[in-house]
Amino acid sequence: MVVTTLGYICHQDEVLMLHRVKKKHDINQDKWIGIGGKLENGETVLACMKRECREETGLDWKDPTLRAIITFNFRKNPEDELFSELMFLYTGTDYEGSLADCPEGDLVWKNWQQIRELNLWKGDLIFLYYMQTSIPLFYMELNYLADKLVSATLNDKPVDLSDPRWNVPDCDELAEA
Repeated sequence: MVVTTLGYICHQDEVLMLHRVKKKHDINQDKWIGIGGKLENGETVLACMKRECREETGLDWKDPTLRAIITFNFRKNPEDELFSELMFLYTGTDYEGSLADCPEGDLVWKNWQQIRELNLWKGDLIFLYYMQTSIPLFYMELNYLADKLVSATLNDKPVDLSDPRWNVPDCDELAEA
């Protein structure tokens, strides 16, 4: 299992998003996600989040706060071996520095209302929603088959994937817009 971090720096009513368009062979190609990456040997998850922030944004993040622990399970095809990722999700508002060029994509401040219109993983839309609620720390499991979210749980309870809050345009609809 791979251990990763993902963070969302917030400023007033905006959040820093990364449009993944620069990296070849990227599972997140053309998706909008937060900043973060893989844990290195001997590194704590908090140190990883801060390091990834500096590397991807040039910012020194002062207050990353753990909001969720998420298990991603992914198969490209039903017969493929399962790939699992344990992700620690952070948010915060206190940072220093200026945005730098990111080698993985374009960094853009987006209004929270604009996020639903972006090309997101459906599971990301769900955890971003819960990040904005009063749940102090939550656990999610997201199960994907290729780009399709097939099941999800929030604190071990099933998430209704047909809920209209999770309806986002698919990649083809976004390309036509």
